[in-house]
Amino acid sequence: MTGFNGARALWATLAAHGVGTVFGYPGGAIMPVYDALTFHPEVRHILARHEQGAIHAAEGWAKATGQLGVVLATSGPGATNLVTGLADAMMDSIPLLAITGNVAQHLIGTDAFQEADITGITLPVTKHNYVVRSADALPGIIAEAIFIARSGRPGPVLVDIPKDVQLAAFGGMIPDPHARPAPLAPRADAVERALEVLRAARKPVLMVGGGSQDASADITALARAWQIPTITTLMGLGAFPASDPLWLGMPGMHGSVAANRAISEADVLLGIGLRFDDRVTGRVNGFAPNARIIHVDIDAAEIGKIVTAHLPVRGDAALTARALMDGATPLLSHEWRAQIEDWKGRNTPPRAWGAAYGVKAITDRLAPDDILSTDVGQHQMLAAQLARFEKPRRWLTSGGLGTMGFGFPAAIGAALTQPDVRSVVIAGDGGFQMTAQEFATLTKYDVRNVKIAIINNSFLGMVRQWQELFHERRYSEVYLGDSNPDFLKLADAYGIRGYRASNADELPGAIDAWLADPRSSLLEVVVPNEHGVFPMVPAGAALHEMIETEPQRQQEGATK
Repeated sequence: MTGFNGARALWATLAAHGVGTVFGYPGGAIMPVYDALTFHPEVRHILARHEQGAIHAAEGWAKATGQLGVVLATSGPGATNLVTGLADAMMDSIPLLAITGNVAQHLIGTDAFQEADITGITLPVTKHNYVVRSADALPGIIAEAIFIARSGRPGPVLVDIPKDVQLAAFGGMIPDPHARPAPLAPRADAVERALEVLRAARKPVLMVGGGSQDASADITALARAWQIPTITTLMGLGAFPASDPLWLGMPGMHGSVAANRAISEADVLLGIGLRFDDRVTGRVNGFAPNARIIHVDIDAAEIGKIVTAHLPVRGDAALTARALMDGATPLLSHEWRAQIEDWKGRNTPPRAWGAAYGVKAITDRLAPDDILSTDVGQHQMLAAQLARFEKPRRWLTSGGLGTMGFGFPAAIGAALTQPDVRSVVIAGDGGFQMTAQEFATLTKYDVRNVKIAIINNSFLGMVRQWQELFHERRYSEVYLGDSNPDFLKLADAYGIRGYRASNADELPGAIDAWLADPRSSLLEVVVPNEHGVFPMVPAGAALHEMIETEPQRQQEGATK
């Protein structure tokens, strides 16, 4: 390894661990790493236009593949621009490695130019983090960081490398990757107790969360063997096929009528790979009031944290689903099926021109292999309600943190993982502008398989909806229409062709042209601003207290 320095050792370690693509943005304190990159063409670097765009693209890569996403940034503002993405990855259990440069060790603590205590700043939003003190220690730390990010409940790990460590001579060895630990099998006694409860169920419900994406086949087999009506959370969409008659949709604040009513009436609730977060449960003391709850999760800290787990089962989702197949017999009675079908009949498709109409028209055109990313807001909830996913890892969204600006760069990251698969992003006019600069990334790398849809209602729509319902229509700082750009002209400035629809008659032709375009393209759907997202469970209400349909409003709607 003669002539190698710490920076060269970093790239050699990443390559040895199978990392072929990284996202990032250079700067002074990480410059030696970027210089060393020129010696390692086996690793592809994607230059974003903002560090937040880079880390969301790395998240999109990780979500679409289940593999590690890697992002690089410099010290100070470069590192702090990663914080939102790290928090997002932490909340949604995304395996991520963030590598930051820092000032030389003798300057740490002196408020040197572009110095930031990034390990201190990110301690609450990373699974683990490190400051590297010597070049020889660097490969071992990277190997350990990758292992931690990917094992157990995945999450983000940050490695901060002072500039003198990057430049120091390296005299160590590049380690082999750590062996992945065997999946955690559930305890036999816990499984047997769960089976006893399950066998006695008369109104069973299965809830599937984001931790079940890689256990889709086993969970689908479990649901079908027991004939259990199945609900997929916002992060669990795709882990159970939407075409299956057992599927009830998404639960929670904007969940389906069938899902929320079934939870409220269930006598046994089997939850696998989910946190039971507040957007799923509504008022906790009104959540599944009649049910014995079996909670399966890899993270012991999540079991019983929010809702009482009558039967806690710690284990890998796939292994636990297989174990719960023992002696499976159909549980779906005629009465429970009839009740559920009645609830499912109350999920009516949108008929009036508006955001829901536009989102449904787009999602109806998605193929099973298409990847759909969203930003955060009304369009996100509408897409979650209306899209139909048959496969896991086709749905990318920001769940726990609710990060506006996530969707577009995540779609780019996903597109780079599978260039032959269409990567569609639905965004709002507000959130899209938070990372719109990543148009340049599409152009620079000639990424041809990203289809961008902007639902433009000229408002921060979800905030406007809450102000309408709960703040007596005092529309405070949510109107965007007087300063929004012409999105088609903005796209054209980056060499991206755009299409627009402003009514239901224009929409089919615009979608046809948008999807037929052989390169990445943009579709703007201009819709009224007064429509809300329903069903809706108001804050502080229980799931059974949901508002099923949009309330009658006065004629004038929202204005600036």
